[in-house]
Amino acid sequence: MDLRVGFADKLKLGAKIIAHKVVQYKLGTGQTKVLTTKYGQLKGQLRKTVYDGEIYYSFEGIPFAQPPVGELRFRAPQPPKSWQGVRDCTFARAKPMQRNPIIKIAEGSEDCLYLNVYAKKLETPKPLPVMVWIFGGGFQIGEASRYLYGPDYFMKHDVLLVTLNYRVGVLGFLSLKDKTLKVPGNAGLKDQIQALRWVKDNIASFNGDPENITVMGESAGGSSTHILMQSEQARGLFHRAIGKEFGYTGDLESEKQLLDFFQQIPADKLTLHCNAIMTQEEQRDYEILAFAPVIEPYVGEDCVVPKSQHEQLPSAWGNQIPMIIGGTSFEGLFSYQSTLRDPLYMLSAFEAIIPKQVRNAVDKDELAEMVRRLKKSYFDDPERSSMELYECLHILSVKNFWHDIHRTLLARLTYAASSSTKLDKNTPEYRTIERLIGMWTSFATTGDPNCDIIAPVKWDPLRPGAPEHCLNIADGLEFMPLPESKQFVVWDSFYTRESLY
Repeated sequence: MDLRVGFADKLKLGAKIIAHKVVQYKLGTGQTKVLTTKYGQLKGQLRKTVYDGEIYYSFEGIPFAQPPVGELRFRAPQPPKSWQGVRDCTFARAKPMQRNPIIKIAEGSEDCLYLNVYAKKLETPKPLPVMVWIFGGGFQIGEASRYLYGPDYFMKHDVLLVTLNYRVGVLGFLSLKDKTLKVPGNAGLKDQIQALRWVKDNIASFNGDPENITVMGESAGGSSTHILMQSEQARGLFHRAIGKEFGYTGDLESEKQLLDFFQQIPADKLTLHCNAIMTQEEQRDYEILAFAPVIEPYVGEDCVVPKSQHEQLPSAWGNQIPMIIGGTSFEGLFSYQSTLRDPLYMLSAFEAIIPKQVRNAVDKDELAEMVRRLKKSYFDDPERSSMELYECLHILSVKNFWHDIHRTLLARLTYAASSSTKLDKNTPEYRTIERLIGMWTSFATTGDPNCDIIAPVKWDPLRPGAPEHCLNIADGLEFMPLPESKQFVVWDSFYTRESLY
């Protein structure tokens, strides 16, 4: 996931990051507040929001699990230990150990399982709705820091915001088949579940409602949210939601040697080089992550993903809770740099665009017919031999993102119950932020995203048998047919009815 960024742009980005951290530092008031949790007392501080200087309570660096180091490396998280005295939670702890995709160095810490709680008010007639944010980054990078995911916009509303860290890359998603090693994979997802258990048990101390928790995330965080909605380990830990399978394989003897070797390597070196195992062939097949969520090779007591999503969806507990699903219009830009690194191949590799799951289920003639249908649908030319860059990226928007969103909508309709640079406040960007936060907080509070800030426009839920609609958020708001829907016809045709959702 490395990014090519010029030296001058690196300097500009670094300067902006430093300036933002200075602004954040100045927003601290120095006033503190002590609360008591199940594990001990902790001290937070009162802070001011970036735009209007509104006061909120900030508790950062709260441990929700024991440090996953030593024998706990790669393994499921363990509950935190209680402490004596007052723990200082006025500052965030280190990000999860990861490779910086811009400057290409290892940064962060293995001791990373901490969360942050931000509260508008600590005393109200009724406890406040709780919103839990899971960061994205392809399960390889990311962090729950105020510098990247600050609470400022949410603190305009009567809600609690929780942001959490989880292990990423090889430290979070190494998967081994040998039961005796106790490394079946998905430790990063198990971190998220452990954090949600902590929230359920302790959030009342912060004036949060443990019976009104909304989990939300983007990219890998959105994928995590959907996975948690299918996992029995997460049943009942949240009540609403806003929102690839790779692992090591080998014989049992070599796995034991591998684990022993990985346990001895310093975390920074392991993180720096873990994605080097990806081959050119895998990258050309759009397999870009060496370590990510997997179907666990055996069902242990903490198993999160025992079988495929297709098998889990019909009976998933998350079908009973409401969910918001969204995306952005040109998701294919995610593949911009990787396509440019190998343009002669990637811009003519039509077979690789057909989903791997589909390719593995058909013969050569059927695959050739699917490729012809794809070319006919997009170019009106079944003999097209190559694509322009942006033609390819637009197709990848649907392949890698929008068709999966469409399949999720079909599954929900079938299985789910009905249900610091400051912006000018006059800019479209700021209006979009206000609309999103207004809708999300309304949804977290009542289960309905409709609110005064988007009125008179109304966002209606999906209806069985009706065309897919979306709330298009641009300069204006419009509830309209999903623009990508016409493209789904050819993609749907690659699947049987039973395997589509």
